[in-house]
Amino acid sequence: MIKQLTLSALLFCIAQLCFAQSTITGTWKTIDDQTGEAKSYITIEEREGKYYGTISEILREGRKDALCVECDGSLKDQPILGMTILNELEPYKDYYSYGTILDPENGKIYKCSLWQEDENTLTVRGYIGISALGRSQNWSRVKK
Repeated sequence: MIKQLTLSALLFCIAQLCFAQSTITGTWKTIDDQTGEAKSYITIEEREGKYYGTISEILREGRKDALCVECDGSLKDQPILGMTILNELEPYKDYYSYGTILDPENGKIYKCSLWQEDENTLTVRGYIGISALGRSQNWSRVKK
C-alpha cells in the first residue's frame, strides 16, 4: 500500500512538471543588434492580467545614466534605467500581443508581440501596422 501511494505521488509530481507552463515573467537579457553585445536586462511582470517590462539594468558601460532624449511627452529626457518599455501585453493563444514596445534609442513606440521559443528564449517582435513590417529580437532568460 505504501509503495503504491509513493509511486502515485511520484507520478503525479512528474506529470505536474511535464505540464507546467513556462512564464514570460522574470528577467531577460537583450542583445544589441549591431554589435552582438549584451545591452540590458528587462524585468517582465504581470499586473491585472497584462504584462509590463521595465529596464532593470543597463549592461553597456557609459550608458547607465542615459536619458531618453528622443522620447516624446512625459518620457522626454527621463532616465532609461527604470523605464517601462513593454506595455499592456495580453496573453493570446500561445503568445502575447495587443501591447506596445518603446525603443529608447529612437523614442519610437511600436506594436508588440512576443512568444517563448523555449523556457529560456523569448522572441520579441516590434512592428508598425502589421507584424510583417517589423523586426524581431531574441532575449535570453537571466537565471539569478
